[in-house]
Amino acid sequence: MKKLLTTYFVFLMLLNTLMAQDLRIRESLSFFSKILGQEVKYSVCLPEDYFSGKHSYPVVYLLHGLGDDETAWLEYGQISQISDKAVLEKAIVPMIYVMPQGFRTYYVNDFAGKFRYEDMFIQELIPLIDAQYRTIADGRHRATMGYSMGGYGALILPLKNPEVIGTCVPMSISIRTDEQYMKEDSSEWNQQWGRIFGGIGILGNGRITDYYKLNNPFHILAQPDLSKLSKLKIYIANGDDEQTLCRSNEELHILLSDKHFPHEFRVQNGGHEFSFWRSALPNSLRFISDAFEGKPYRGDLQMTDTFGMLSEKQLLKMTVGNDLVYAFVPAEYKSNNRLYPVIYMAGNFTESQRISLAGLVNQKIENNEICPMLLVFLPECALDQPKTSLPEIEQKLRIRPGYRFRSLFGFQEEALKTFTTAATQEQFSSCILADGFLSKDSISNLISEMKSKALEHTSIYILAPDKGKFYEGNGYAHMLLRDKDIRHEYRVQEGVGGFDWLLTGFPEISILISNKFHQ
Repeated sequence: MKKLLTTYFVFLMLLNTLMAQDLRIRESLSFFSKILGQEVKYSVCLPEDYFSGKHSYPVVYLLHGLGDDETAWLEYGQISQISDKAVLEKAIVPMIYVMPQGFRTYYVNDFAGKFRYEDMFIQELIPLIDAQYRTIADGRHRATMGYSMGGYGALILPLKNPEVIGTCVPMSISIRTDEQYMKEDSSEWNQQWGRIFGGIGILGNGRITDYYKLNNPFHILAQPDLSKLSKLKIYIANGDDEQTLCRSNEELHILLSDKHFPHEFRVQNGGHEFSFWRSALPNSLRFISDAFEGKPYRGDLQMTDTFGMLSEKQLLKMTVGNDLVYAFVPAEYKSNNRLYPVIYMAGNFTESQRISLAGLVNQKIENNEICPMLLVFLPECALDQPKTSLPEIEQKLRIRPGYRFRSLFGFQEEALKTFTTAATQEQFSSCILADGFLSKDSISNLISEMKSKALEHTSIYILAPDKGKFYEGNGYAHMLLRDKDIRHEYRVQEGVGGFDWLLTGFPEISILISNKFHQ
């Protein structure tokens, strides 16, 4: 009987081993690292067709944040579900995902050489994965992606090892500028960065050690010769509700742009949370997939908004003073006597552009996605004397009274004047700056001179292109508004700006404005 039980348990162990060989998702595996002198855990997610074929796959190393572990991307990031859906839709190529335990290392070697995580990652983990699984074992077919501390790792590892890792997607990078590091609270500095960079107990400029500079993306990317990194592909994603990381991530984008270093930069709605990181995954995986295939990035997924059909009765033309004013009204406008909220549009729009914007709003109204509203396209001089021009317009249209039902929209060269008007005239529930021609100095001066209660009732929405000429001014507007704790929404979308680019972001903006009207 004892012999039979022993045989039975041996059989179960063999069966479990055979079954484990076909497990597509393997959580908390481990190997002994000679470099670290301890076990390192890691999880693996294989493509759905891995066991039905013999071909090899590219690899994405998913790095977790401080306090999380090798299970976080599976549990909270939902990487298997999101990637499987993208592969099924043929949006991305199948990939192997490896999720290593990162400890509290920021994915670099510590200055004392006692815990050489980067060496372990490059010299042990990657060779181990290439030996155990059918990988395409070259730099072009490896990528890193991570959030927070993992965002730091996702960027610093390929910056220091571009021949090993060719693509990276750092999200909400837990990085600081030198100035931020110098001002960091001592306990925070000592616990997170001092122990790594060699500055425990040090204050101010002393924290910017030579070892820190060798392991900091700002200093690496500020070097005059970046030819060794010329093939590296970078896609940075950040949430507009970040606090400290708002400035550091934006400054990194400005540095890369100033250096004319090709990269993608996006800011979406959200903060330091998995709901944001999951929302960034579809485009991030598209970027990685194109890099693996050696293709230029095809671009982000776009919402397909249709243009509602307009009747001539919905497009009004009137004279205000010596100027022509054009307006869009809902289809029901002439069949009732109700009053409506209004968006005042400031920008040099052509007739066809006015019709396109009106068509988008009309369709949103018909779909019950936004409340019925008016669009009024202001003449160029209207914002020079808003207290005079706007009341004249409101005498000719049925506009609901009160600041709550007024929104002010500034496009390109009209954005700064729009922001100035909103900040000095408490007449609007929201102010939108789209593709704003904002310089760092002009926006810094304006915001610094604002009264403490300016914009108390006005929400600011900034929509900027990631490759536009005014990336610095728009970025600083976001940073300074965040510093002054002025509520605002900030989006950075793919593109160089212009009207066609505006059409891709206007639908979301119209929903934000509508919600503010009814808040």
